[in-house]
Amino acid sequence: MTDSRPAVLVTGGAKRIGAAVARAFGEAGWHVFVHYGSSHGEAKALAKQLPSAEAVQCDLEDGDAAVAMVEALAERLADWRALINCAAVFDNDAVTALDPATNARAMQINARSPARMAQAYLAHAKASGGRRVIHFTDQKLANPNPDFFSYTMSKHALAATVPMLAMGAARPEDRVYALAPGAILASHDQTEAETEVSHRMNLLGRKTGPEEVADAALFLAQGHLASGQTLYVDSGQHLLAQPRDVIYLARERAEA
Repeated sequence: MTDSRPAVLVTGGAKRIGAAVARAFGEAGWHVFVHYGSSHGEAKALAKQLPSAEAVQCDLEDGDAAVAMVEALAERLADWRALINCAAVFDNDAVTALDPATNARAMQINARSPARMAQAYLAHAKASGGRRVIHFTDQKLANPNPDFFSYTMSKHALAATVPMLAMGAARPEDRVYALAPGAILASHDQTEAETEVSHRMNLLGRKTGPEEVADAALFLAQGHLASGQTLYVDSGQHLLAQPRDVIYLARERAEA
């Protein structure tokens, strides 16, 4: 790592959208910390592919460990410009019967640990030109449905921290944002064929690519928007009213 490169930590950066974000920042000249929980091989392989990167492990179910990781990086880095909280779990439970174990895991990994990491970052990190916190949320914030109950609850909780952190924990030159994707990659138990239908259930009738989300993260890292804002990258999905998750809407259409 050279002192001339700004640093970014991407949680969940070994796979899926997190990996696309890590690649985009690496190609843009940043030094990328590719965080992983259990995807050791994928994280190491991705870090080797990027011009300047390292893999870093932490189980985000352990909130104290997540804070310790941030504090250790803050002590080490002279120009840590962005913390991107992309890691999440997406397990289903019912709106009629919250599953306590599913809920506890979702709230910890998707909301509590990212919030505590942001607090530690804003308390300790040094950066040239201001620091950026980018929390990945979900278009479900504006377009709720009753599926994936605990997951959606956790994303609402994380979204609530964005304006509060912007108002009370950030300096004037800092920015705290939410980035809210729609349906991007096959998830849960979807087949690729099902994504061809479900991922076009948006105003533009098109699939949104992970590279678009990565480009949006890079844009937010420049700090052009006012702090506390949410940027939706979903081809307009959040502007619709969908009574169920698109996974199930597509299956219902196929069965009709």
